[in-house]
Amino acid sequence: MNMNTPMASHTAARTGLSAASCGEYLSFRIGAEEYGIDILRVQEIRGYGAPTRMANSPLFIKGVINLRGVIVPIVDLRIKFGLSEVRYDDDKAVTIVLNIGQRVVGVVVDAVSDVIDLQSADIKPAPEFSGATSTEYITGLGSIQSGGVDRMLILLNIERLMFSTDMGLMAEAVPVQ
Repeated sequence: MNMNTPMASHTAARTGLSAASCGEYLSFRIGAEEYGIDILRVQEIRGYGAPTRMANSPLFIKGVINLRGVIVPIVDLRIKFGLSEVRYDDDKAVTIVLNIGQRVVGVVVDAVSDVIDLQSADIKPAPEFSGATSTEYITGLGSIQSGGVDRMLILLNIERLMFSTDMGLMAEAVPVQ
């Protein structure tokens, strides 16, 4: 769908989503749920390698790796989202290396699925919840039909998530000296 058409503008306005919400998303799994992040934020996908643990860091920050001269913090989204911890010795965990602003950050997920193209009509706003459930990092819910089966993709604003105050990540990368 061309985002310059009146119908596309109306759909984006009705759902509270911008034209930037449409596009290609890398889908990945954490537990039983499927998530998506803007493919333009993805630098590379790597097998999980144990990072160097940093003292006094939150549990969801697994440590850091040296990726071609850049110190990259590794965040375990399973722990960040309050799910059970994955076992890293079964070679199933994957690290998605992201470029966010001036920073390179790695996130550990259970598995990477595929790249999905979503139009504004495929994306619905996240429901509002009161209490402990937070949707501030969710940009919407993508509806996908694959092989006659409907799937729901939770679309994350990965930049907002990574640079939230509880993450403690700085906006600029620190080069190795």
